[in-house]
Amino acid sequence: MRTADLLGFAVGAARGNRTRTVLLMLAMAIGVAAVVTLTALGDGARRFVVREFSAIGSNLVIVLPGRTETGGINPGSFVSSTPRDLTVDDALALQRAPAVQRVVPLTVGNSELSAGGKLREAMVVGTTAEYIDVRQFKMAQGQFLPREDWNRGSQLMVIGAKLRAELFPNQAAVGQFVRVGDRRFRVIGVLAATGSGLGMNTDELAIVPVSLAQAMFNTHTLFRILIEAHNRDAIEAVKRQALTILQQRHDGEQDVTVITQDAMLATFDKLLGTLTLGVAGIAAISLAVAGILVMNVMLVSVAQRRSEIGLLKALGASGGTIRLAFLVEAALLSAAGALFGYALGLAGAALIRAIYPSFPAYPPDWAVLAGLGTALFTGVLFGVLPARNAARLDPVTALARR
Repeated sequence: MRTADLLGFAVGAARGNRTRTVLLMLAMAIGVAAVVTLTALGDGARRFVVREFSAIGSNLVIVLPGRTETGGINPGSFVSSTPRDLTVDDALALQRAPAVQRVVPLTVGNSELSAGGKLREAMVVGTTAEYIDVRQFKMAQGQFLPREDWNRGSQLMVIGAKLRAELFPNQAAVGQFVRVGDRRFRVIGVLAATGSGLGMNTDELAIVPVSLAQAMFNTHTLFRILIEAHNRDAIEAVKRQALTILQQRHDGEQDVTVITQDAMLATFDKLLGTLTLGVAGIAAISLAVAGILVMNVMLVSVAQRRSEIGLLKALGASGGTIRLAFLVEAALLSAAGALFGYALGLAGAALIRAIYPSFPAYPPDWAVLAGLGTALFTGVLFGVLPARNAARLDPVTALARR
């Protein structure tokens, strides 16, 4: 039997029982669609987290108050307590490290802002002029905080794009005054819109000098210290030098945690990469179920088509030819279902991106190839037993039971 005849036999059998064909294709399609969609979610989460951490700047080392004994990143890394606080003087001392390019102290708190009769709750960040360079922000209007003594700041403020739209909807924000508690700040700049990053919406920030933020929130401690290394190769040197300087300042105690940006990225990349493999494995189980369905339906098909098989054998078709014909049929149905499932999976990933535009839900190439390959392999594998049964039928017996 020629290749064209084998394909014709498979297509004719598929058309002869449309319900069976649709069920087989649907089973395979669901399995492949699950693999494509779930891996798109998992890999999208990995890309999203990596992009968010990359957006906070480059070549960064972050100093947190408190000592994390276990290492790594966990929720406690971001809400920690310490017997000794980080101070502006600590940040100033870190500027002496040879491998350091910039140091940025951060104080963060929520406060009510008022301007022109409008009230708005917003996050207030106390920092210095270097913050815009380290975070790689852009200005939409005006200028950023001036370079001045960190311990004595001017009554100046830079606001985010959304905050500007809400407080000054019909007028220029630069030059206007905003009251925060009992203090009055003059707006000197508006940040370009960037959206959210690491749980902080930059468009809703109000940025003031660090000393004034500490006075407003009645604290002398810093939330974090951001350190920018000269280059990527200097990151580990910055980490060692920062730990040494702070240990000397804190009476020999190692009461801070220093985290490198690369370490954070590697941790999350590994975690979410493993998660993607896990969900892909779970989704692949549905392909095994689909394969069993292929086998069951093909066994029924063999029983229903005994007379057809007997006639083919009577006309001279060998057992190998019959076996190959049924395997081609199983492979054809599996391939058609896999391609349909691939299209469904891509549609599902596109729907996720449409609902959440910032989420890069794209299936990785390896998942697509693995899903399609597994579907085809499973269909052929579970089609072997029905094909062997069909090949072993005696033509006389098969025709006699017509």
